[in-house]
Amino acid sequence: MTRPEMDDRRDEPDGLDEPDGLDETDGLDETVLVVPRAGSRVPDDDTIVRPRAVSRVPAAGAAPAPVVPHAVASRRVHSVRLGVGTHRLDAPLVIGRRPSAPRVVSGPAVVLVAVLSPTGEVSGSHVRVEQVGATVVVTDLRSTNGTVVTMPGRLPVTLRQGESSVALAGTIVDVGDGNLIEILPPPRPAAQEEPRP
Repeated sequence: MTRPEMDDRRDEPDGLDEPDGLDETDGLDETVLVVPRAGSRVPDDDTIVRPRAVSRVPAAGAAPAPVVPHAVASRRVHSVRLGVGTHRLDAPLVIGRRPSAPRVVSGPAVVLVAVLSPTGEVSGSHVRVEQVGATVVVTDLRSTNGTVVTMPGRLPVTLRQGESSVALAGTIVDVGDGNLIEILPPPRPAAQEEPRP
């Protein structure tokens, strides 16, 4: 009795075969599961999806299309204007009468910015301003007299102690005693001009 030879190919339902020259994963995103380490803040169900470069076999006689690797976007950093000084948000800012660094530091070290407060309206460490991704976040550091956030075209909002708010470019943050913090947009990338013939 002879055994029929086994076919190494997997059985595909009719009509689902891939056209010649295409990989079955072309055009699909690569899924990466993040496994949290002990003591990590990454949730168990966190999934990151990264797009992949797609390479296809060109039709006969056609020029091959170049495969462009994913460009790494440079981070555009906002700035804040406080009085006559400007501070980039490369690192979080802690602004106050006598600011001090937090006891527990995660991420980049904070930059301490002292402001004048002749009447004592501004707390020692009054407010934290930081850029998270492309967003600017203003957090009241349990100040005594509060923090007033005024976004462009909106009414002023007083943050409660410990409360955070997203701040758009043009937002004014009032910490008291005439100390106004203006959120500035990130600088525009320099336009690259083509050389003229």
